[in-house]
Amino acid sequence: MDSSFYKFVLASSEEHKKRCLPSISIDCVIFGFHKNQLKILLLNAYDSNEWGLPGGYVGKEEDIDYSANRILEERTGAKNIYLSQFKTFGKTNRSESFFDKFPDDLWHKQRFISIGYYALIDYENVSPVKDEFSELCEWKNIDDTPTLMMDHQVIFNKALEQLRVDLNYKPVGHNLLPEKFTMPELQKLYEVILGKKLNRGNFYRKMKRFGILNKLDETRKGGAHKAPDLYSFNQENYNNALNYGFQEIW
Repeated sequence: MDSSFYKFVLASSEEHKKRCLPSISIDCVIFGFHKNQLKILLLNAYDSNEWGLPGGYVGKEEDIDYSANRILEERTGAKNIYLSQFKTFGKTNRSESFFDKFPDDLWHKQRFISIGYYALIDYENVSPVKDEFSELCEWKNIDDTPTLMMDHQVIFNKALEQLRVDLNYKPVGHNLLPEKFTMPELQKLYEVILGKKLNRGNFYRKMKRFGILNKLDETRKGGAHKAPDLYSFNQENYNNALNYGFQEIW
């Protein structure tokens, strides 16, 4: 192990003891959508072949949600993004082995209960930033993810499962699609998340019934077929649906 990295981790351990709450961490599953593929943002651990989710610790003076938003902004540069707390992970020895070469009193080597969040962000507006423990920070297709460290595969699987459940009563797309989009593009997003095909007519009728879309006096130019209509999200109705939900089953 690089001696400079070893010394850095030891120093950061002492700093975290001063600034952060013990035993509580946050892991974030960050979803993006690009070229009809759902992607996840991952970090490649320093001097390792292992990949993991962006995460961090809770400051002593921070609210939990504030910490999650801070971590996401540090990793992506994005602000005011959709963030949902979905599960707490607390199995014993869930993370200690990653730091097995360090002293037992290392901050990072202690037992941590992790609060899981998933985020939906605009792929085009993100500039991934690696953290101090990582060599790379990259988008990966969800169908082609590398082996994840610690219990991060469990956290990712649960986040994707919860996102699919949430599609039944919450809208998605505002943070994953461009400002203007076609109905086929919106349907493709849902199909990629759900991992299954949806009936075109039923999808269109449901989306229009929700009242979260504005049909624009514009069409998508180009292509051999009739230019499809463009839509945007009705921000007020979209936010109401996020707050109060709607009941539909895909």
